[in-house]
Amino acid sequence: MSDCIFCAIVDGDIPGRIVHETEHTLAFLDANPLAPGHTLVVPKEHHARLDEVPADAAADLFAAVNDLVPRVEAAVDADATNVGINNGPAAGQEVDHVHVHIVPRFEGDGGSPIHAVAGERPDLSDEELDDIEAAISG
Repeated sequence: MSDCIFCAIVDGDIPGRIVHETEHTLAFLDANPLAPGHTLVVPKEHHARLDEVPADAAADLFAAVNDLVPRVEAAVDADATNVGINNGPAAGQEVDHVHVHIVPRFEGDGGSPIHAVAGERPDLSDEELDDIEAAISG
């Protein structure tokens, strides 16, 4: 996609600090990091949403994340990491290209757990939970 910044990095049209590359996946340091070592892992082909990524590319994407998490933590002496995907604009996705964030975390860094992302928690009844379970499981 011609106006996608991640596609431009994949194509080498703009520079990126590349830390990992496979046939289907590229990983690079975030230009606007939330923490030292904040890394983005993207499929090389342009896909806006996670469910659009073909199975082989998705497997490669998550294998890269699995490989990179301990390497990122070690590189910046992080105590832990948050790994996340904003899947669609309503979820906060700012670049219309699937990307996985690996954000190093440090004791006392002031960050919040992943549960802080969604705002106010719903109060769901057992019936509502049963309906959701059935809808997801098919």
